[in-house]
Amino acid sequence: MARIRSFKYAGTGIWSMLKSQHNAWIHAIASGVVIAAAFWFQVTTVEWCLLLLAIMAVWTAEGFNTALEFLADASTPDYHPLVGKAKDVAAGAVLISAIGSLIIGVIVFYPYLF
Repeated sequence: MARIRSFKYAGTGIWSMLKSQHNAWIHAIASGVVIAAAFWFQVTTVEWCLLLLAIMAVWTAEGFNTALEFLADASTPDYHPLVGKAKDVAAGAVLISAIGSLIIGVIVFYPYLF
């Protein structure tokens, strides 16, 4: 029963991220487009793995960023420069993973497009 509850908590966390972070919806749309394109172009198994790892990296970074933002906001209601820096670093990590994932997508899909 505890295992089932842990999946429920994880699902609640994902839903909380989607409700509170507009960038999560952008990631969701991008993930859907990439998955649809992978089916359309019938990419190889290795390409699927690369694309799924890239998608997973962005979602994981966004999840950690969201968790850090929630914790930071709970720690102090007022602006604190270190909290601001922590949020900026976490957002930067999401950006790095998104750029890396974009590059992977270009590498995978380029031969199918041109």
